[in-house]
Amino acid sequence: MAESYRRSQWSNGLFVLPYLAVFLVLLVFPLVWGAWLSLHKVDLFGPGRFVGLANYGRVLADPVFLQALRNTVVFVLVSVPSLVALGLFLALALNKTTRATSFLRALFFSSSVLSVTIVTLIWRFVFIPGDGLLAVISEQLGIAPVNFLSTSGWSLFSVGVATVWWCLGLPMMLFLAALQQIPSDLYEAAALDNAGPWRVLTRVTLPSIARTIMLVTIIQIVMQFQLFGQAQLMTNGGPNGTSRPLVMYIYEVGFVRWDVGKAAAASEFLFLIILVAAMAQYLVSTRKSEVSE
Repeated sequence: MAESYRRSQWSNGLFVLPYLAVFLVLLVFPLVWGAWLSLHKVDLFGPGRFVGLANYGRVLADPVFLQALRNTVVFVLVSVPSLVALGLFLALALNKTTRATSFLRALFFSSSVLSVTIVTLIWRFVFIPGDGLLAVISEQLGIAPVNFLSTSGWSLFSVGVATVWWCLGLPMMLFLAALQQIPSDLYEAAALDNAGPWRVLTRVTLPSIARTIMLVTIIQIVMQFQLFGQAQLMTNGGPNGTSRPLVMYIYEVGFVRWDVGKAAAASEFLFLIILVAAMAQYLVSTRKSEVSE
């Protein structure tokens, strides 16, 4: 009996084997390999040599890395709250069962299925100087047009606008799914207590979807720290690196300068930053939910 039970356990484990293999090959192995590369002076044409933590010191001493880090942190601090707030606003506005809301849901979500190339092409038509949409509108209003894509301070803003427009569909749908799971009894009880819309939102709706808010925030932190395609295709990191994110820095160091060890060290920094930011958000949200309960 015990032998047959153990045999059934092993046979059940076979169902997990395909996922486990993919997990090891696509996640665990690259993580370990990247950490190994970060400890070596290596390019793509030789075996390399062990240098310890020297690559990490080179990365921290590189002003281009520090600029890219600052750009990425600023981008995340602006884009993530914008995506969470706008996604929640749209979900609250479209949480109805009508044809109009169904059409608007599909419309807002449609941008999420576009490739980064299509998204950047659309927004280049908006921001490009001379014949761009904003330039034409500025000329009609008698305002001097701004060269958004090649002006320091505006280039990263332009990338952020395109990113928020592109990524807004997922937070909206996650919030909609959470809102539709809230029991109607809570709203009926609030109506009996003559609670106003603001009180219902802050005392019923938001506490009920607190875990979804935390989930959306963590997902967006992880995604926005990996900014690359939009910045490369819209501004190429310019002007003077003011819109260069960390992933673009890693790409340039590893595949343009062929300094793979340094690029791996920079990627390890990016991994740690994402991990710390996501865990901090998780811990803060967990403590708030415990206090509210």
